Amino acid sequence: MLAGEADGVSLPRLCKRLGLRMSVLLRELAWIGEDPIGGHAGPGWVRVETRGETQVAVLTKRGRERLRTGGGEPRE
Repeated sequence: MLAGEADGVSLPRLCKRLGLRMSVLLRELAWIGEDPIGGHAGPGWVRVETRGETQVAVLTKRGRERLRTGGGEPRE
C-alpha cells in the first residue's frame, strides 16, 4: 500500500484502508520503523512524518529495497 504512494499515506487513511485502530497501527509502524525499541534498532522500512497537523507514513529507501529484493540478497 505504501509502495504506490511516493508522498506517503496519512495515518487516519491507512487505518481506514487496513481496518485497524490507530493504536494498533502505531504499534505495527513502531516495529518496522526507524526508532529503537528496548535498545534494539528497528529495520527502518517506514518513517512517520508530521506535516502540519497530519501524521504520514512513508516507505523509506530501505523499505523500498526490502520490497524489491523480497528480503533476501539484493538482485542484480
